[in-house]
Amino acid sequence: MLYFIGAGPGDVDLITVKGRKILEKADVVIYAGSLVSSKHLEFCKEGTEFYNSASMNLEEIINVIKNANEENKTIVRLHTGDPSIYGAIKEQMDELDKSKITYEVIPGVSSCTAAAAAIKKEFTLPSVTQTLILTRVEGRTPVPKNEDLENLARIGASMAIFLSIGMIDKVVKKLRKGYGRNVPIAVIERATWEDERIILGTLDDIENKVKEAGIEKCAQILVGDFIDCEYDKSKLYDKYFTHMFRKGSTSTDFPK
Repeated sequence: MLYFIGAGPGDVDLITVKGRKILEKADVVIYAGSLVSSKHLEFCKEGTEFYNSASMNLEEIINVIKNANEENKTIVRLHTGDPSIYGAIKEQMDELDKSKITYEVIPGVSSCTAAAAAIKKEFTLPSVTQTLILTRVEGRTPVPKNEDLENLARIGASMAIFLSIGMIDKVVKKLRKGYGRNVPIAVIERATWEDERIILGTLDDIENKVKEAGIEKCAQILVGDFIDCEYDKSKLYDKYFTHMFRKGSTSTDFPK
């Protein structure tokens, strides 16, 4: 049996309880060594086999899984963040389906939600936006034309931009065209790691700030009014709002 497990953004305690329990009993662990903290491996039992996928291609990864599966071993494929977001697990699952190898996906904390937590902000605010876009700019991996960052920025939603910090100049240029105005932006390097760094700014100054800080990889770019704006309070805790669990108050005064 194979388990795809999201290890979380960095802090080893941000893996799920379910993910940790499975990791503890794994016979074979294939981990994304370039991004996943090696401290996760300290929770594995003695004798566990480790493979760093940073130096492996797809065929090599699948071969390790096949060999371990034939020996009825418990296998963990440990991905950074949540494996469903830029995790390249679809191509792995397709190969496993061909070989009739069973697997399960255990979700994890994404670096984008960890980044929002780091700056203590909420992506979705009443009267501001109820939409979060997860995207990236085109690099070696192409992006469909209708998903160009400039087009997405025109929506005005909150955005979390992955895998793009090394092209911050390109990011800012596209965002400026899309938003058509100056908007707040935050760069969070290595969110939840001990050496986490946060840079706050706007489209007018973030490029220079990032370059001065020397941040070139492992950073989330968050952009949108949610970072610094006025907003309406939610109905969820409005004392006058009635829902199936609570009857709204008709009094104009708060309870004494």
